[in-house]
Amino acid sequence: MPPRADLVVPSASDAEQAKSSSRLLAAIVGKGDAARLVLHGDHEEPLSIPVPALRMLVEILSQMAQGNAVSIVPYHAELTTQEAADFLNVSRPFLVKLLETGLIPFRKVGTHRRVAFSDLLKYRERTLTETRQSAAELTALSQELGLGY
Repeated sequence: MPPRADLVVPSASDAEQAKSSSRLLAAIVGKGDAARLVLHGDHEEPLSIPVPALRMLVEILSQMAQGNAVSIVPYHAELTTQEAADFLNVSRPFLVKLLETGLIPFRKVGTHRRVAFSDLLKYRERTLTETRQSAAELTALSQELGLGY
């Protein structure tokens, strides 16, 4: 997807801090339904955070520790064809062909196509499943034929 105004590439210092923070948070994830954190500053009252949100935060920090910029996309968001193509790591013309052949649903806003992020996730999962099945079939066939792979 295109760079957003709120997307910041972490500095080396940010990446190092994210690395240590992600390790500390990962250690408490999965221990109960929520975690209580105390933030230092003007407001030091314990903050209760649901474990699923903590897991997302650990993933964000892990990505930052690797120097990757991270963006959060709501599940029900609608993307432009360029944003959708960037998400799937394909060209925009290839994505348009997927849309026009019905492999991914879309709607038109005037003359522009909009793609639901949830539909992109479904398509990606479907293609990953098909790829895994094909790989398993090829592996079984090569073993059956004694090709030594």
